[in-house]
Amino acid sequence: MKRILAAVAAGFLATGAWAGADDIVRVKAEGDVDKVMDALELAVEGAGATVFARVDHATGAEEAGMYIAPSQVLIFGNPKIGTLAMQDDPLAGLYLPMKVLVYRDGDGQVWLAYEEPGEMLDDAEGISDDAEYLGQMREALEALTAKAAKG
Repeated sequence: MKRILAAVAAGFLATGAWAGADDIVRVKAEGDVDKVMDALELAVEGAGATVFARVDHATGAEEAGMYIAPSQVLIFGNPKIGTLAMQDDPLAGLYLPMKVLVYRDGDGQVWLAYEEPGEMLDDAEGISDDAEYLGQMREALEALTAKAAKG
């Protein structure tokens, strides 16, 4: 698992993405939150995955009479991959489908962020660290966020 994570980390550094100590991968993006989220949604649909929801946190905050910087989450998945995890441990359903956050930070930079799949499913005891579907999830998230980051 450590070798896999090291290889993934090296790949992220080459693409402008990085994983923090909290296992959240962040990808620097060009454009505003709406544009990047639109690009992510198109990339997900273009890859044959299903978009289940798009949540606009900033609009929710505004409706509550509050403010946060633009922030949206895309909830999506591919049942051909996610079902494999849930077959290994039904508790994987607590963590799936996958989610990517697109947000603007305090400096005005837009980011895509997601939890590294192996870490996301780490508490599901039936999930092996070397499960093939974890690699597929990593590759998909890396490709989709890289594509969306370019707007």
